[in-house]
Amino acid sequence: MSQAVPPLLSVHPSRALVDEKFSVLVENLPPGCPVTIRSLYQSEDKDFWEAYGHYVSNHKGTVSVSEDISLGGTYTGKEAMGLLWSMRPIPGSRKGLRLRKKDTCAPMLVTISVYSGHGDVSDQAPLASALVERWHVAPGVQRIEITEKGVRGTLFLPPGPGPFPAMLDLWGGGGGLQEYRAALLACRGFASLALEYLKANDTKSHPQVIPDRVGIIGLCFGTLVTLSLAAECPTIKPRCIVCISNIHSKSNENTIQEFPQEIPEYVTYDWPRLVGNINCPMLLINGTDDQNWPTVEVASDIIKTMREAGKESLVTRLDYPDAGHLIEPPFSPHFRVANFMLHGTKKKAMMLWGGKTKPHADAQEDSWKKILSFLQLHLYGAPSLKANL
Repeated sequence: MSQAVPPLLSVHPSRALVDEKFSVLVENLPPGCPVTIRSLYQSEDKDFWEAYGHYVSNHKGTVSVSEDISLGGTYTGKEAMGLLWSMRPIPGSRKGLRLRKKDTCAPMLVTISVYSGHGDVSDQAPLASALVERWHVAPGVQRIEITEKGVRGTLFLPPGPGPFPAMLDLWGGGGGLQEYRAALLACRGFASLALEYLKANDTKSHPQVIPDRVGIIGLCFGTLVTLSLAAECPTIKPRCIVCISNIHSKSNENTIQEFPQEIPEYVTYDWPRLVGNINCPMLLINGTDDQNWPTVEVASDIIKTMREAGKESLVTRLDYPDAGHLIEPPFSPHFRVANFMLHGTKKKAMMLWGGKTKPHADAQEDSWKKILSFLQLHLYGAPSLKANL
């Protein structure tokens, strides 16, 4: 392609939070010109991730990713954020990769480029490129490491004087400290504590937290801990809870097979008593193609138990068709299969999470909006039961 004015690629905004949309525009192309628009990101583990769509410029010689249709690639159709949610490891990468941000105070640097044609562009020089910054923390958000009284976690405080409503953020049974969801929640006005709960014995009060406006969010094994805290823990009486990809155990031994042995003492497996004791609003979020756990059926069990306790009105349920187990913040890549680190060991297992890429991406975007609305309603509303964080 040779022309007097070179193609121009622009991204607006070029710097934004990871849950915010951007627009990609390519100008100065010949009319009817086939091009490939590609995103490329090198993770903190030095693995490369990519996504791309095939487009044809309009009569003005422009391509707008948010307005035009991708004819092929890692996504098709009119998908403004397909260059992010359809990311996958480049060919030849290690198997079972999962993209998770470790350093939440550093941005994801994504290069977006346009190439001539619809073929393999991996060895081509781009016609134009732009660098995009995707952040998990907004200006003014404070990150505070907590390592005391048996607690290991990270507290994120929103900008401003506070105090703020607060969230306790619990991830799954793989253990470790995952900060990126808590960081985003702080950007949206909630003091958020990402907690490595498998080694924690206690929580603490913080002067920037409103003590009677605390919620809990959990995914996978974290949902069982969330339900147990809401029902049994004497020091935490949350105002609301969010459970993503719900699990429970119905074994005769009242144990969870294949889960960590370092389980907090407040976690109970007496299912009817556990759920029946909960007195706060709960939001249940599940994917119907979850291949890891029968989460939709678990949600039905929760609702049945709450109905029998006369508390069904406290439950809001969201089931997403063809979404999988790992429902994360919006525009995160989808992982149908990924490595899972067994807690307390250095062993990895290949885990089937389920989901189809496009429906799963839709579920992540929609559920995040509804999570924020749910928290806004119940944590910025009228007073309720007290809790400590």
